Amino acid sequence: MDRQNMDRSYKYGSLPERGALAVAYVPLQNSAVPAYEADEALSQGTLFPGLDLPFMNIVNKQVKHTPLTELMAIDFVIDELELYLDTHRNDREAFSMLQSFMALGKEARERYVRLYGPVQQSDMEEMDSYCWLNDPWPWEYRERED
Repeated sequence: MDRQNMDRSYKYGSLPERGALAVAYVPLQNSAVPAYEADEALSQGTLFPGLDLPFMNIVNKQVKHTPLTELMAIDFVIDELELYLDTHRNDREAFSMLQSFMALGKEARERYVRLYGPVQQSDMEEMDSYCWLNDPWPWEYRERED
């Protein structure tokens, strides 16, 4: 994406004409285009450049690919689609995509927990013993020698 020559109109939403005074409004996102590529979206924390507002202009680093970041990427897509659908509830294609990613996320989480251990406490529901504090922690990824 060429940021120098890119049309920036996607950064500005629309407010209702003649909105009441002293009522907070959140502008509706005009369009889902342009969108970041997958790797950049995960690093930036949003799929949509118009919502990319870095805190104190600090740019995020590119994320490393690990089994945990793959799980995080699926959760990220689910969150982004839910946010999009909050303002575009009639978008059937986006809703279908959300359902697909939710199924993919469930499958990916089960696979991750089976291989590396729980990510959240509820992942231990079916386990034989308490294993929340077992190494490695999710952010200390390394190959397991099984």
